Amino acid sequence: MEAVALSRGFAPEPIESPGSPDWLVRLRETAFSRFEELGFPSAADEAWRYTGIQPITGTPWIRVRRNARTAGALPPGARLRRLTEVAREEVEPYLGRIAGRTNAFAALNTASLEDALVLDVAPGAVIADPIELVWESSPGDRPEVSHARLLILAGERSECSVVESYLGSGRYLQNAVTEIAVGPRALLSHYKLQRESLDAFHVHALAVRQERDSRFTSHNVAFGSALARTNIDLRLDAEGAECALNGLFVGAGEQHLDNHTIIDHAKPRCVSRELYKGILDGAARGVFYGKIIVRADAQKTDAIQTNKNLLLSRRALVNSTPALEILADDVKCKHGSTTGQLDAAALFYLRSRGIGEAEARALLTRAFVSDVVDRLEVPAIREAVMREMILRLDGAGIEGKTS
Repeated sequence: MEAVALSRGFAPEPIESPGSPDWLVRLRETAFSRFEELGFPSAADEAWRYTGIQPITGTPWIRVRRNARTAGALPPGARLRRLTEVAREEVEPYLGRIAGRTNAFAALNTASLEDALVLDVAPGAVIADPIELVWESSPGDRPEVSHARLLILAGERSECSVVESYLGSGRYLQNAVTEIAVGPRALLSHYKLQRESLDAFHVHALAVRQERDSRFTSHNVAFGSALARTNIDLRLDAEGAECALNGLFVGAGEQHLDNHTIIDHAKPRCVSRELYKGILDGAARGVFYGKIIVRADAQKTDAIQTNKNLLLSRRALVNSTPALEILADDVKCKHGSTTGQLDAAALFYLRSRGIGEAEARALLTRAFVSDVVDRLEVPAIREAVMREMILRLDGAGIEGKTS
């Protein structure tokens, strides 16, 4: 691995940033050592069996720094600050500690950490409108890599929605990490909209830790990138915590879209719900790996996981791997996975009623995603997702109005 890492322009040594506090320097150095130890994943790694990263490791990327822009002013009760503006004791217990230690790309992000954004929601704050952050890449003549970093701290009994959008043009690599700490009885919804360039590469680690009676919802929507991988690592770390993971990935052409989720029930009486759907056309490839872990003392766990995939082409392919690891005996857990094409009987029925083939395919495809899209509680996001799906799959007959 060392030869790959050192020769490909990723991080020949831990980044030097004059004036950085000692604790941040040590964090970067530790992360770089971990990156060297782990190495980039290969097909021999079970979690990366279906996703090759040769286009990433074989490119001499030039490291650049980009920060997100906010879409509008922040409401009262929320603060967005640069890492350099935040006291050490506010972030050190979380930064680099929520994201798993076995993720090489996350370790590389931390080793390259010059700056980060810290979003904290005050205890008891109830914020009605979503907070929107946009990460946008506009590379130059040489291939560039940026390491987006966001830490979200949701205070006790706070309520908030956060939207992260990833956009760009041209060929580049976005290697992002988002760490989230959800305080006791807090309610946080996180939206990720990935609409990167079709020439770009996207790797994102989303790591969440929940405290007692907290509620966390993830809406993970992927449309863009030549190759995209999202790792969601969620730990229910106190009694009464609940989470919901909702995902939609839509690919065409030769896109490769990979979603890898782990829900770790570490404490008793926690609830998790997961629903992921994929739509693939052309020669696109999709991957879903979802694992639910129930620890030995996590009695009274209630967990359900579902993955459904729709193939619009005979060349499209999805590899789906739902998994349960149950070490407790008083639990309710189940999972399921299905992959298929549009229902021929339903398509025939619609056409027999005078509906054209393209419109019939569009109706059935929209029906397939409706239960995921309807869970998007922000109307503007719900409409944007439907428009983007129509745009991406127009060649498959998914056309017309979104109403």
